[in-house]
Amino acid sequence: MPRADATRNRSLLIDAASAELSEHGLDVSIARIAARAGVAKGTVFNHFSSKEELVSAIFCEQLDALAATGESLLEHTDPRSALLQFMSAGAELQANDRAFCEAATAASRAHPAIRAASDRLAQVAEALTARARQAGVVRADVTGHDIVLLLNAPTRIAAPLAAVRSDLWQRYLRMIFDGLRPEAAHELPVAAPTNEDFTTAATR
Repeated sequence: MPRADATRNRSLLIDAASAELSEHGLDVSIARIAARAGVAKGTVFNHFSSKEELVSAIFCEQLDALAATGESLLEHTDPRSALLQFMSAGAELQANDRAFCEAATAASRAHPAIRAASDRLAQVAEALTARARQAGVVRADVTGHDIVLLLNAPTRIAAPLAAVRSDLWQRYLRMIFDGLRPEAAHELPVAAPTNEDFTTAATR
């Protein structure tokens, strides 16, 4: 197959898989993805050794895009607004993409590429959080890992009503974000998660 055709087919597969996974979640079949891309099922396996590899490639792209959003927000003059915009971007991605929401778990870090992309995202989250801590607009014990985990919370909280109130996650994101303010903060009972915690969880 000419290289141009192979590149085109890979792009079609990524786009089709992203759409199918977003709409139907991780259980979507390879046959359905191939049909949407307009290619034979075997073409999928010419580019990806398994469905897991295809999902991993898409998930890495999403993590990288979210990290890039966070990096651009490091230039924002308002650290509080920058952190809120980053959290909004992460929560909105999960609200609009079933597969991302399902894949955004500690177990997914078992894949080396996802682990690397997750680490980059955590570093960006920590940089944004550090700016907010230094500005005194979030409590002093909040970490980037806390923020990454909290990205899941708004959509999970609103999930029972998502079919009728697709925007409800925004309400709970603001509640969560207000809870990060330093005013009247109490000491937390346990320490924040670490990179080692995430890696250990991925192996179990």
